[in-house]
Amino acid sequence: MDLDVAILSRIQFAFTVSFHIIFPSITIGLATLIAIWEGLWLKTHNPYYLQLAKFWIKPFAITFGMGVVSGIVLSYEFGTNFSKFSEMTGAVIGPLMAYEVLTAFFMEAGFLGVMLFGWQRVGRKLHYFATLTVMVGTWISAFWIIVANSWMQTPTGHKIVNGKFEVESWMEVIFNPSMPYRFTHMVVASLITATFVVAGISAYYLLKKKNIPFAKKGLSMCMWFALVLTPLQAWIGDMHGLNVREHQPTKLAAMEGIWPAEEANVPLLLFAMPNMETESNDYQVGIPNLGSLILTHSWDGAVQGLKAVPPEDRPNVPLVFWSFRVMVGIGFGMMGIAALALLLRRKGRLYENKAFLSLVTLFTPMGVIAVLAGWYVVEIGRQPWIVYNLVRTSEIVSPLPPERVLFTLTMFVIIYSLLIGVYLYFMRKLIKKGPPSMEALEQQLIGMKAPGYALAWVKSLTTKEQQANDQTSQAQGDK
Repeated sequence: MDLDVAILSRIQFAFTVSFHIIFPSITIGLATLIAIWEGLWLKTHNPYYLQLAKFWIKPFAITFGMGVVSGIVLSYEFGTNFSKFSEMTGAVIGPLMAYEVLTAFFMEAGFLGVMLFGWQRVGRKLHYFATLTVMVGTWISAFWIIVANSWMQTPTGHKIVNGKFEVESWMEVIFNPSMPYRFTHMVVASLITATFVVAGISAYYLLKKKNIPFAKKGLSMCMWFALVLTPLQAWIGDMHGLNVREHQPTKLAAMEGIWPAEEANVPLLLFAMPNMETESNDYQVGIPNLGSLILTHSWDGAVQGLKAVPPEDRPNVPLVFWSFRVMVGIGFGMMGIAALALLLRRKGRLYENKAFLSLVTLFTPMGVIAVLAGWYVVEIGRQPWIVYNLVRTSEIVSPLPPERVLFTLTMFVIIYSLLIGVYLYFMRKLIKKGPPSMEALEQQLIGMKAPGYALAWVKSLTTKEQQANDQTSQAQGDK
């Protein structure tokens, strides 16, 4: 059997990037939640906020480490599997990746140690500053990665000289047409992902009747967050869809299963099996005109379809079509849970309804699944282009022996499977152990174990030493 190096390289990159994105989608949101809890603790002195922050900082640290380890691999794959891409777009992509390291990674790495281990070594305000810095670092990291990927989706601010991209305007490169929508969409998706991870574990504790006050506080806050974030994400997604319709109409056609070169009165397809051979949808079930209303904000608006471009310029329609529906379906499910939580809260049954708690627990990983589905829509929907409408993916694959790529792909699958197993093992241990007790937290708020005690102790010793020296000098002077 002949092996296609291009297909193998694409599968390898798809696998490694799918594994990697699991962890930033959690850490971006979790860093934000920890900063909120620590800030509320400083303001209100409510120990349950401190308990939330100190418990979730450990899962954050493990997840952050997994994200760093799995992310390093991706930059090397640009050079090994897609060397022509690095050669052609290095003047654009290279600096953007460097900015991410210089402005975000150093910031995160520099203050992560203080955030994790500085509870009894620095003052409360300094520790909170470190937590905020790590949070901002995760946002900045997401910004530069989304900038680089968005430029590949909607390239602007460049010129092509001798087959290589050169930057004409960094402002146009950075703030390309799709970047603002994709960045906000990703950040809010990460916040929702972390919100449902915390809510799911809190609901699990309530079902098991463990750590009840801690779990009630976590679930309550996360349901309020979900009530705000999920409709916000739907609104951002609508704006993003309008942007995709303008700049990547073929991708939008694949998302909605639209085949005619141009179609008005587009139905919203609830179910269909896109058939790329017949260029039509099998078993189609839809709501008339609702697709046009959503996609164009007009009841009978026209949308460009897949037949407007040659077959070789179309993505894998079934994958894009169903990935989009998985993402949207999970999003509406989360929105429904937030609304149900509000109803149960008003009835005083938020913490006692077992069916609701079981549903929230089931949705613990759904944010990650939705993020993965969204990325499949973005990346598969862009194909066959690596730089949209300018460079095909097939043109930038390194001329490697297929057997070597198959070997590395196999090793990645084995090693990453072991890594995810280790990650889930330690996460399970942390969840089983539960949050720190109130007695342990109380001991950290008094006496020598209070935050900032080390610095205060050194100052105290220095003062005492200075006083002793002064007394010795005075005694010698008296003599």
